[in-house]
Amino acid sequence: MTTKQQLRERIWESLQRQDVARFPGAVGRIPNFDGATQAAELARRLQVWQRAKVLKCNPDSPQLPLRQAALREGKTVYMAVPRLRQERCFIELDPRRLGQRAGTAATIRGAFRYGRPVTVDELRPIDLVVCGSVAVNREGARVGKGGGYSDLEYALAFAAGRLSSDTPILTTVHSLQLVEEAIPREVHDIPVDYIVTPEELIETHTSLPRPDGIYWKLLPPEKIEAIPALRRMAARRPDLH
Repeated sequence: MTTKQQLRERIWESLQRQDVARFPGAVGRIPNFDGATQAAELARRLQVWQRAKVLKCNPDSPQLPLRQAALREGKTVYMAVPRLRQERCFIELDPRRLGQRAGTAATIRGAFRYGRPVTVDELRPIDLVVCGSVAVNREGARVGKGGGYSDLEYALAFAAGRLSSDTPILTTVHSLQLVEEAIPREVHDIPVDYIVTPEELIETHTSLPRPDGIYWKLLPPEKIEAIPALRRMAARRPDLH
């Protein structure tokens, strides 16, 4: 089976070779792609999107149109602080507070300027998770850029009771990122329920298991130490000491 890193490198190279990667590029990233706005418009047709009032959304460029659309529609958006390196590890974008700044606030720089930093315990219940992907398949398996932070953000919110195993997960990708092969999975990997390309809406009806919390034994001590929210939660667990 192709490894995750081999799959990432193949997708990044393919996007660049086909000249559909957009600023700030593909390699090493959740790749921005030609048609990201069209994919966002398709995603807005989904009932799970229309019903959602609160989203957790990744901060990457290809999902910027989704974040902008959510704020225009009056939805609250939570974006994680990069690498979860602050105690208040999410930025709350509430369109009622943002007013005319909502469009600017959907960018990473704008979120930090205009958003409200909150702890995981201060999150409102999340109706929809939007994640970035490097590759996905129709079974719902997903590969990110390799840092594991989307999975960890999900796990933190799950452990805090801010989302559940039924909370839908959506990703937008270029059609070149949709692969037919099996994708290796770990126990902490989140699957996706909806894949949206610029041309297609795919409901995966995935049967892949979701993580049901934080897998402490799989986290290196240095990662726990580097993430204040994890460090605080670990301090309350006598089995980790």
